[in-house]
Amino acid sequence: MEHTYSVGSNPVVYDRQHLHVLFAGESQTLPLHQAGPKIYDYYLMHFIESGFGAFRTEERKYELGPGDCFLIHPGQLVSYVSDEAQPWRYRWAAFTGTDADALVLQTGFTPQKPVLSTTEGSVFPGALAGMMRAFYTGKESAHLTSLGYLYLLVGEAAELLLASSRLPGAESQVKRTVKQMIHYMAAQYAHPVSIEQMCASLGYNRAYLSRIFKQETGLSPVTYLLKLRIEKSRLLLRERPELSVEQVAASVGLTDALYFSRQFKRFCAQSPTAYRIATARHGEK
Repeated sequence: MEHTYSVGSNPVVYDRQHLHVLFAGESQTLPLHQAGPKIYDYYLMHFIESGFGAFRTEERKYELGPGDCFLIHPGQLVSYVSDEAQPWRYRWAAFTGTDADALVLQTGFTPQKPVLSTTEGSVFPGALAGMMRAFYTGKESAHLTSLGYLYLLVGEAAELLLASSRLPGAESQVKRTVKQMIHYMAAQYAHPVSIEQMCASLGYNRAYLSRIFKQETGLSPVTYLLKLRIEKSRLLLRERPELSVEQVAASVGLTDALYFSRQFKRFCAQSPTAYRIATARHGEK
């Protein structure tokens, strides 16, 4: 059996867009071909067209075959290996962006529930192939085309995952509550709100909300809110050069500029000032 591999990259460079498909590809793997164990910093969706293999997360192993799909979440240690006798052929797409976490949450995919089985007539193979073809054109419009295909994928995933689980009332309430938390943070991040205030607003115990939020998103509420604020601050640093670092910090709900600078460096590996200089030098807007 011959190994084949093709990939097309988005001609539009990722620059903290709300949603961005990085690349899409396809491969016929060789027997026992393995990727990982490794961690990715973007979402990576695979659809198996033929053959078999195994996908392993930090928690369990999944034996998968034709029509199955698995979604790798950023920050999760994973590996996947093709079958010895019938190695899989799959298509994949990688995506990221400030809205990616919330989009994936709507589908029903979680680090604890990263796989689904599609049905006949699935949009997955056609959409993934369409992404790759669009990227091969090299046109900037391919960026928008790829987003259209991505929404088709997550739309089908949401229908299949949520319909297959038909969650009991308690679990449905968990998902609704986590969505409320995300909406609250998205609306209030610019104010110096705390997780305690959010919990009080929603009428739940902090320990309970923290547990269900991490269970659904893979992040603690504190980390999610901080990540959201840092992402918003990067936009302000690039687009509002007249604002001081202190004003940017205050605009994303962090009144302590020193704490903001420290957390910005933790997430972005450089200070806010260095980031602003670097992006200005490269002509980013």
